Amino acid sequence: MNNTYVAIMAGGVGSRFWPASRESRPKQFLDIMGVGKSLIQLTYERFLHLCPKENIFIVTNGRYKQQVKEHLPDLTDNQILCEPSRNNTAPCIAYAALKLQQLNPEANMVIAPSDHIILQETTFVNTLKQALDFSEKNNALLTLGIKPSHPNTGYGYINFGKKAENGVHPVVRFTEKPPLEKAKAFLASGDYLWNAGIFIWKAQSILAAFQQHAGEILEILNASPECFNTFDEQPFIDENYPKTPSISIDYAIMEKADNVYTIPSDFGWSDLGTWASLHIESDKDEHNNLVQAGPVLMQEVNNSIVRAPKDKLVVARGLDNFMVIDEGDVLLIFPKDQEQEIKAITQNIKKNNWEQYL
Repeated sequence: MNNTYVAIMAGGVGSRFWPASRESRPKQFLDIMGVGKSLIQLTYERFLHLCPKENIFIVTNGRYKQQVKEHLPDLTDNQILCEPSRNNTAPCIAYAALKLQQLNPEANMVIAPSDHIILQETTFVNTLKQALDFSEKNNALLTLGIKPSHPNTGYGYINFGKKAENGVHPVVRFTEKPPLEKAKAFLASGDYLWNAGIFIWKAQSILAAFQQHAGEILEILNASPECFNTFDEQPFIDENYPKTPSISIDYAIMEKADNVYTIPSDFGWSDLGTWASLHIESDKDEHNNLVQAGPVLMQEVNNSIVRAPKDKLVVARGLDNFMVIDEGDVLLIFPKDQEQEIKAITQNIKKNNWEQYL
């Protein structure tokens, strides 16, 4: 697949993984799984089974360029796209598509986050090859849909049509983060998938969609097409990228386009958005505890997460369904089932002018 390229989005902060994930070192650069590799390294290595390393690009915030180079030393500077501002996923994807189309007019792209967990990598790569084959032959925008295992209210859902072509189904509509009763109904119907946020399309197909549905973004970023993949690219992006509207690819394109498709997939996926999702996806002890720490003495501790420096002794008793996250300068002790409040806590810290802890 000489025309196959991958753009990995790695510019987010991962605020729901605070205090481990910080502005200066967000979760994609952390060994959050405790396996000796960061999430961005795991993601990069996964895509080496799909295309050569020269065809893998990282889109990140400019302040993280050096960290990307430290974690992925095989990349050239031209493979690291540096955003000067955080404007959500639509401008990020348009930038990557314009750059790759300039490199190869027949570029067939995978767009994926840097911080997802994929447990069945062979199945994942085979699913992507199926999607790439379809997008290469059709003017189609594909998104991978995950067969839901429970009525999760934190995910977007895809209502897909039953008629399929080689396992590829048309998308009827998207629904963002439904309430519990609606999520239960979606699960029972069998007509809905979780939206994994992993996209496949030709560069020319997504750019045509931008032209039709989000022309302002394309007008701004394509004002000087000859600059892409030259020394003039970064100055142009630094000046013009912040002018783009801040909007997600789902709202800008996917919910408006009429050529959107999905492949119902099952490859052990998690978006790893929260501490609770890490608890679900990780190995646990006999009391259902996830322990990422050095020496521990625990009694009557169940269903909890304990994360601490390897050189610190942790002693705990009488905890059920709690998070104990010790990052040296911050200690978080919090009910695991209230983790959605962590983002609000970080906002309160900011209001108190304690930015050094963010």
